[in-house]
Amino acid sequence: MLKAEVPPVPAESDRPRFGGRGMRLVRNLLALIGLLALVSLGAAILVLEPYVNKARGLDEAALAVYAGMARTILETGDPMEAMVYQRRADPGLSVADVETALARAAKAVELHSLGTLPVQRQVLARTGRGFPLLQIHLFCDPDLASDLIRHNPSMAAFLPCRVIVYEDESGRIWLMTPNLDLVIHGGRPLPVALQERALGLQQTLRDMVDRAAGADS
Repeated sequence: MLKAEVPPVPAESDRPRFGGRGMRLVRNLLALIGLLALVSLGAAILVLEPYVNKARGLDEAALAVYAGMARTILETGDPMEAMVYQRRADPGLSVADVETALARAAKAVELHSLGTLPVQRQVLARTGRGFPLLQIHLFCDPDLASDLIRHNPSMAAFLPCRVIVYEDESGRIWLMTPNLDLVIHGGRPLPVALQERALGLQQTLRDMVDRAAGADS
């Protein structure tokens, strides 16, 4: 019969040795890594702890708003993209079509018009150079505006409400309005009733943009 060969057991002198000095080195390295981890964790807690407590006082939607804005900025490389709501007008619509629909939409929700700033005309008048169409339509809800300003005078910087109609380099018509998410949700919670009214206004402006971009469709 054939017998399986059993490999010889290495002699004691042939076995790899990891002496006391090597073990001490490993233990010291592990201890150093652990110490650094603890120091880093402690430093992070000391630095972030005040901000964590402050974050608890923010609106419950604040972190989602900041994350959404950061995502848009990373995707586009343009912070302004995160600060506006915009839509391209349907093909075939003229500027007159869009602006007439916008005026109808504002009237339907009783949003007061404060006039229009024809930026392209002002640029032409001051510089003598042509400029693509860019018209800023101003609107106001006086009751809500006054309540927002009473709550925080800084709100006045975002008023009056506006919808911009402009042409891009290819002659396509766009509409945009400021994104108020940061104003509404970015800090400490607004009083519930005031927040609901502000959210309603933002939705109204977006609906106006949508209706005008589709010329009421």
